[in-house]
Amino acid sequence: MACCTLQMVALLLGSIGMVGTFTVTLMPQWKVSAFTGNNIIVFEKIWEGLWMVCVSHINKYQCKFYGSLLALPPALEASRGLMCTACGLSAVTFLIAIAGMKCITWPVSNEQMKSKILLAAGGIFLLTGVIVLIPVSLVANNIIRDFYNPVNPLARKHELGAALYLGWITSVFLISGGAMFCSFCHCAEKSGGYRYSSPASHRLNKPEDVRRKPLSVNTYV
Repeated sequence: MACCTLQMVALLLGSIGMVGTFTVTLMPQWKVSAFTGNNIIVFEKIWEGLWMVCVSHINKYQCKFYGSLLALPPALEASRGLMCTACGLSAVTFLIAIAGMKCITWPVSNEQMKSKILLAAGGIFLLTGVIVLIPVSLVANNIIRDFYNPVNPLARKHELGAALYLGWITSVFLISGGAMFCSFCHCAEKSGGYRYSSPASHRLNKPEDVRRKPLSVNTYV
C-alpha cells in the first residue's frame, strides 16, 4: 500500500512537470526588456519567447509571431526543438507511467512487467528534465552575458523572464518524479514475488500427501 502511494506521488510530480513543460514552451516571457526612453511618459516592456514577441506600451498589449524560420538565430531554433521534444516525451511518459502503476491492473497485470515499465518511465522522466534544463539555462546564460556586456546599448539589454524560472522548477519536478519511479520500482518486484508463490507447492511437502509403499510381510511356514 505504501509503495502504491509513493508511485502516485511520483506520478503527480511527473504530471506537474508535464504541464509545466507545455506552459514554458508557449510562454513569451523568456526574455524581458524594460527600459525608459528620453521621454519620461514613454514606457515600454518587450517580451520575447520561442514563438512570438510581445510589446506592452502603457495600456496597450500586442503580440506578433516570428515571421521567418530561416531568419531565427540558431540558439532559438535549438531551444524550440528541445522544448518540443520535451513536450512529446513528457506526454508519452505520463501514459507509460500510468500503465505501470501497481494500483492499476489495466492494460498490464504482470507485476514484473509493471516494474520494468516504471523503470523505463522514470528514466525518460529524468531525460525530459535534463532536456528542459538545457535550453532554459542556455537562454539565461546568454541574457546574463549580454546584460553585463558594456558594448550592448541599454535598449538591447534583457532580464530573466518568468518562463525561465518556471522552466527550472519544471525540470526539478520531472527529475524528482523520474528518480522516485526508478527508486521504487524494486518495491513492486518484492511485493510481487510473494504473489507468485503458489500454496500448492507447500501442500506437496505435507506428510499426508506422501504416499507410503505398503510393507511386504514374508511369512515362513
